[in-house]
Amino acid sequence: MAYRKLGRTSSQRKALLRDLVSDLVINERITTTVTRAKEVSKLADKLVTLGKKGDIHSRRQAASILRNELATVEETEEAIIVESVVQKLFNEIAPRFETRNGGYTRVLKTEPRRGDGAPMAILEFVEEVNFDELETEEEPEETTEVEAEETETVEEAEATEEVEEVEETEEASEE
Repeated sequence: MAYRKLGRTSSQRKALLRDLVSDLVINERITTTVTRAKEVSKLADKLVTLGKKGDIHSRRQAASILRNELATVEETEEAIIVESVVQKLFNEIAPRFETRNGGYTRVLKTEPRRGDGAPMAILEFVEEVNFDELETEEEPEETTEVEAEETETVEEAEATEEVEEVEETEEASEE
């Protein structure tokens, strides 16, 4: 057989895989069992391929698999931007893999689950978005050695002034 049954009926299995692949598109990383991750990886790769095509038929095929759920809600000064899972797949995820021919996801095995000892894995897209860079929009400028020494001397001078002020307030309070 070409797929894993995952101990479920066909309708339950289809619903499980739809939920997991939708969560993968929304969060770009999920934690699940190894066997589920391998099955979701196949489906996610097919959806990214549909996203790379980008035509209306591909969108409808992807919409038949993915849940109709909100992926992101952004608030700007002028309007509130709402993006569905299908829109995120076609607008953000698929363009990142424009030059890649398959293998869009990876399965990283982790420690067994507490309770039943099931082998767990992290399923994620290969080319990740660096969330640290998105949060810090301004990059720190490189400083030369001379500038670094000047800032150190200024900081030391400020620290000594603060110590002198504290000593003066202590002397005033003692009197």
